[in-house]
Amino acid sequence: MQEIKYLDREKSWLAFNARVLQEAADESVPLLDRLRFLGIFSNNLDEFFRVRFAAIRRLSLSGKSGEKILGGISAQQLVKDITEIVINHQTESLLILKEIEDELQTKNIFIIKEDEISEEQEIFLKDFFIQQLSPELVTIILNDLSEFPLLRDNIGYLAIKLVMKKDSEVRYAIIEIPKTMNRFVVLPSYLNKQYVILIDDVIRHNLKSIFNIFDYESVSAHMIKISRDAQLDIDSDLSKSMLEKISISVKDRLVGEPVRFIYDQMIGKDTLAFFLEKMKIVSTDSIIPGGRYHNRRDYMNFPNLGRFDLLYQTNDPLPIPGLSLEGSILEKISRKDYLLNAPYQSFSYLTKFLREAALDPKVTTIKITLYRLAKNSQIISSLINAAKNGKKVTVQIELQARFDEASNISYAEQMQTEGIELIFGIKGLKVHSKICVIERIEKGKIKRYGFISTGNFNEATAKIYTDVTLFTSHQQILKDIAKIFEFFDINYRIHRYKHLIVSPHYTRMRFYKLIDREILHARAGRKTHIKLKMNSLSDFEMIDKLYEASNAGVKIQLEVRGICALIPGIKGMSENIEAISIVDNYLEHSRIYIFGNAGQTEVFISSADFMRRNLDGRVEVTCPIYDQGIKDELIDNFDLGWKGNVKARYHSYKLDNKYRERNDQPIFRAQLETYKYYQQKVDLVDEKS
Repeated sequence: MQEIKYLDREKSWLAFNARVLQEAADESVPLLDRLRFLGIFSNNLDEFFRVRFAAIRRLSLSGKSGEKILGGISAQQLVKDITEIVINHQTESLLILKEIEDELQTKNIFIIKEDEISEEQEIFLKDFFIQQLSPELVTIILNDLSEFPLLRDNIGYLAIKLVMKKDSEVRYAIIEIPKTMNRFVVLPSYLNKQYVILIDDVIRHNLKSIFNIFDYESVSAHMIKISRDAQLDIDSDLSKSMLEKISISVKDRLVGEPVRFIYDQMIGKDTLAFFLEKMKIVSTDSIIPGGRYHNRRDYMNFPNLGRFDLLYQTNDPLPIPGLSLEGSILEKISRKDYLLNAPYQSFSYLTKFLREAALDPKVTTIKITLYRLAKNSQIISSLINAAKNGKKVTVQIELQARFDEASNISYAEQMQTEGIELIFGIKGLKVHSKICVIERIEKGKIKRYGFISTGNFNEATAKIYTDVTLFTSHQQILKDIAKIFEFFDINYRIHRYKHLIVSPHYTRMRFYKLIDREILHARAGRKTHIKLKMNSLSDFEMIDKLYEASNAGVKIQLEVRGICALIPGIKGMSENIEAISIVDNYLEHSRIYIFGNAGQTEVFISSADFMRRNLDGRVEVTCPIYDQGIKDELIDNFDLGWKGNVKARYHSYKLDNKYRERNDQPIFRAQLETYKYYQQKVDLVDEKS
């Protein structure tokens, strides 16, 4: 065991997804939320295969072992290990789904199959099929095609086998399950019982109608799904714009190499063999037997049926004390910094900031980075409004934000039409920073205002992702942000920043120095600690530096939601390091970095995790916190998470997701206690007013 210094990042990620599956299995979680977690588990797995597994598979097929970059395991072995782990997780997820469905029945909610339809439901479904579902179906007879059709990435298909009466001829077909419709059809209630049926089973129920022109003896339908490599291959043609190149690459991804094939394990061997052969799925691909239904990510959108008793209680976002959504935000920020912690507090402050800047006659310029945006983005609307009001608006939009490329291309074209200046990033570097700066003329001089965040400027995800955003008029910090936008324009010139820590040039070395300082304090007998909250920790060199600090006596607390390649608690290597992961109703997404510094505590917020790509391969921004009240608030936030004893699991070399021991301590659910913390701040202000 002690010879192992790092955990494999892919297996660590799979352990994270297993924590999501634990939430689906947890009987204390409301039933409909358990279904939602099952959907999140499935969606996570889809993205994993399209990105990480695809990359390992490419390495495996290249003939290279990849042991150096994979931390000592070969790509070939890792492909096998991942497949085995995923099959076990899939099996477990099916058992959990069955448990949830059985429990739903005790609450008078029934998810029925095509052979359980009543006469009354038959009438409803006949009309539904004719009027709504049938026009959306794509059905292809396969036998006579000269070329097998391209099956789309992560779309569910029913593989159809027709056995004809004449000579027992076998015909095969596929039916694409439409994404344009909700997967779940709510049927009329009866005797206080609620019924839901999947579209898949509505199709099965109507196979006779779909194939009525064929004289068949029997028909069967089993679900299949394929995941494709999501790697973008960017054209090097200099005559094409970046917008055009990314657009073409996104279209090309539709025909990416298959990396996973999932099938209903009840499918006939001959039918399975037919599809594997025609789709050129070979043994090196991940072929995974599954249940009757795939694309269980759709359970994220399972209808609530009005049963709010089976869902987590929703807490309304709270106001930021001292910062009104009705008055001028810029005027308030000119006096002091404010922190927004979403979703505990309202994301509307950020959109209000941009709306105010768009209308303020004194504001001359707005510059912002955009990575992932909501479907109907208020951010985009505010920026367009600003441009229409004569402001000079500059937007750095990351066209290569994974799986958001098409959406970002659409927004980019929309903004270009409105006269907004667009920057499409830097060759070889994704821009992952979350920054905004505006310039305002005050008393004949330029004064800057802005915000820096750990998360995307996205109203939809702000309801479920925990992220912190600093609003500031600190002129030196904002001058550094302006330099970053200059770097976007002229990226051969490397700027020096007085306050911000910016990747790819400074982040690694600056964090090394911060850790080294704690090491020196520890060796001198001074008080020292490091508290780090992030999404992922996988950079080997950064892990080595934390091991060094541990061996020097620095107490290190890590809240790492996802991948943690560091192995905590090993004598002689990491005995002073503890690491936990919190998986709960909200997705923990904030990056908060705290260094004890012998009592002169320094606190930072960041867009960067401790991953090689964030440290060396992207434009990331880490911002120091100077306001003492906000420092204390962020330390409190970390400590509230650290006290968690309900949804917190230990990171360990066993990857067993063991829950944190509660011992005799009262239940402390960190996210709920964090909401109470902010509610108390609001109540305190109300009492004083």
